[in-house]
Amino acid sequence: MKTEEQQEAEFRSFAIAQRDSLRRYAYLLCGDWFEADDIVQKALTKMFAAWRRIEPGGASAYVRKIVTNVYISHRRLAWVRRERTSPELPVQEIDRPQEAVDVRMELEAALNLLPARQRATLVLRYWEQLSVEETATAMSCSTGTVKSQSAKGLRKLKELLNDSRVLARV
Repeated sequence: MKTEEQQEAEFRSFAIAQRDSLRRYAYLLCGDWFEADDIVQKALTKMFAAWRRIEPGGASAYVRKIVTNVYISHRRLAWVRRERTSPELPVQEIDRPQEAVDVRMELEAALNLLPARQRATLVLRYWEQLSVEETATAMSCSTGTVKSQSAKGLRKLKELLNDSRVLARV
């Protein structure tokens, strides 16, 4: 049986190793680095509370599932909805020499307009490259829900990016 100090040290090592990856994942979900930090902090707090019960091999998948759930519930909070007064991002010209950066920013802006579950599904499936089954597990839903949310999200992204360089590059 591990001592409390050993478990705490294991968790600390795990959290340090996963923090940057989780932060990038949370950012892709919410589109805001500060909100991503909040989401990761809440997720790691929940993870620490359950650390004794978690199988070491499944810790990464488990924490990703927590981040997804925290993100989805975070979007339901009234203060988050109040912060977003406009459904569209302001038009902002950014002079960037790299087309790839502009395309990525355009794609992230379009992702930000999707509902939380569609966005989470697309990020898990196509950015994190999880299977339908792994995505369903991470989101605590059925594989059918993953498939329908993926289809709806991709259809909406196509509408949003209809006249964009993003679709031209695909």
